[in-house]
Amino acid sequence: MRIKALAAALFCASAIGAGAEMPVGPKTIALVDGEGARVEVGDILFAPDGGYRIDWREAPFKDHFLSMRPFRCLEGAHKHWCHVPYPYAINRAVSPDDLTDLEYDLLFLWKGATEYGINMWNGVYYRLTLENGQITGALHEMDMDALSAPPDTGNLRPLSEDDLHEAEADSHWLPYVVID
Repeated sequence: MRIKALAAALFCASAIGAGAEMPVGPKTIALVDGEGARVEVGDILFAPDGGYRIDWREAPFKDHFLSMRPFRCLEGAHKHWCHVPYPYAINRAVSPDDLTDLEYDLLFLWKGATEYGINMWNGVYYRLTLENGQITGALHEMDMDALSAPPDTGNLRPLSEDDLHEAEADSHWLPYVVID
């Protein structure tokens, strides 16, 4: 029941409305579990022109070597949440009606805590919304294989709606992101 209350609190109003203002200055990126506990994973600096820079925090992450690649992972009791740096060009700029670049910077994949490797179909994509200067996001599932080949030159948005699938919040460890 707490998951539904948290979801209602985070996402009760419309996502991006007229007059929505982007945050400016330093903010914190936190992943949030179903009970409302936050794991602060990074700091983000928003410029007045919409540009941003993320500094990932070292402390919450552990180094893992999975499927012949290094990953920085958050270790949960049942699942590990591994950050997947977006490998292609993006502008790293956002506006009240377009948070896509930031969504691409917040890609993760999950794996069972006792599993040896990773499965790229366990991708995590946080669909972001802006309200009252706060950015929040809800987990969508995706197959990371959609990003296995570089997009066509000039295509900075290779993911489509068909690549993203709404997820049941209570089936995941960190179903929300909050930037405040």
